[in-house]
Amino acid sequence: MGNGAGNGPVRVIIVDDDAIVRSALGAYVGASPELTVVGAYSDGSEAVAVVARHRPDVVLMDIRMPVMDGLAATADILAKPDAPKV
Repeated sequence: MGNGAGNGPVRVIIVDDDAIVRSALGAYVGASPELTVVGAYSDGSEAVAVVARHRPDVVLMDIRMPVMDGLAATADILAKPDAPKV
């Protein structure tokens, strides 16, 4: 599989306000050799801020979160050039 450049695992960021969900998704995603978790965050504003730094291929985003919900964060992320899949 690999990322869009075909040179390594798909880079994933997990965004959910529930620490147990973040942990479970991280364990599940991290168990695949084709995927690697490059960050896990508790609200949409954190996700928007780190997407440019971590350059993920995919963002797994919760919809309902405090500070900035997943819908607003997704819109902000997708508005940027070379946006990851959300």
